[in-house]
Amino acid sequence: MNSTGVKADGPIGAFSLDSTVPGAVSRGFNAFLREWQTQIGDDFPQPTYSPATIRDFRVKSRVAKVHDVAITDVHGASAVRTAGTPAGVEDQVRMYVVRRGAWALGGPRDRGQHIVSTGQFLLRHVGRPSHFETAPNTTARVLVLPAATLKPLIGNRIITGPADSAEMRVLAAHTNMIHETMTDLGPAGVHAVHSTLIELVKAVALRRFDNAEPQLAPALAQAAKSLADTHLADPELTPTMLARELNVSLRTLQRAFAALGESVTAYIRHRRLEEARLALTAPHGRRNISALAAYWQFADSSHFTRVFKKRYGQTPTEYARSTGSAGN
Repeated sequence: MNSTGVKADGPIGAFSLDSTVPGAVSRGFNAFLREWQTQIGDDFPQPTYSPATIRDFRVKSRVAKVHDVAITDVHGASAVRTAGTPAGVEDQVRMYVVRRGAWALGGPRDRGQHIVSTGQFLLRHVGRPSHFETAPNTTARVLVLPAATLKPLIGNRIITGPADSAEMRVLAAHTNMIHETMTDLGPAGVHAVHSTLIELVKAVALRRFDNAEPQLAPALAQAAKSLADTHLADPELTPTMLARELNVSLRTLQRAFAALGESVTAYIRHRRLEEARLALTAPHGRRNISALAAYWQFADSSHFTRVFKKRYGQTPTEYARSTGSAGN
């Protein structure tokens, strides 16, 4: 279990907890609730859970609070279920993003029950507490968001869609960055990541980005990098393809990278070179230089050798020999 040490009344708070490991189940639920109350606070109250959930709480979670936003990443090895339909009033916007398994909102007897299945998201305003239940081995992200900012945009709509849409990819990249950088953020950084998060949720609701919003640049660039990393060997990988997949103009994507001091094309080239460098030292299944050049989409072996030496100070063959590998 880890936490930032920031108390719940501060602008940020975070903790992670894993009760799936042997010996942690018996105290897993109490540890989770204690950390939630300490780090996240009463502005984001937890519901009442079923006795079965409390008794068998095998959950790996990562939670962050940024002002009036809470982000919970959860993998539940066990099922998680609330105890009936809670009473009371809430005024929040929530987003459920399911990567694996299923998240049911509302009981089976409730009108308007919704099931968020694998690869889908659901975004809606919540006016009163509602029952929920997850299937075992569900991996999901839940965002609790300020109604004052987002309810006028969403209204009474329930917005659903694929979790890998362009807007959702950028939102996912940004929330990952929040988890990774939170402990190092100063007040200006906290304000920036919060504002960007709200703008990205608006983009999901509207299914388009505000191309004039400069704070979106880091998240957009990170989403493009993550997408590029999965297509490095694809001959169709270009800045234009990335812009199309992320539903932004090529110029918007180029501006996002320029704000970070690099270009889209340079990032793709550097990542391909890095993968080729690693392949040169692989103990099994090494390709020769010509094959590597072709696989990583360089024009020919001469071009590959030239750009490799410029970046690493050695030709591919020299590098392979210096590391004890048999390059050709």
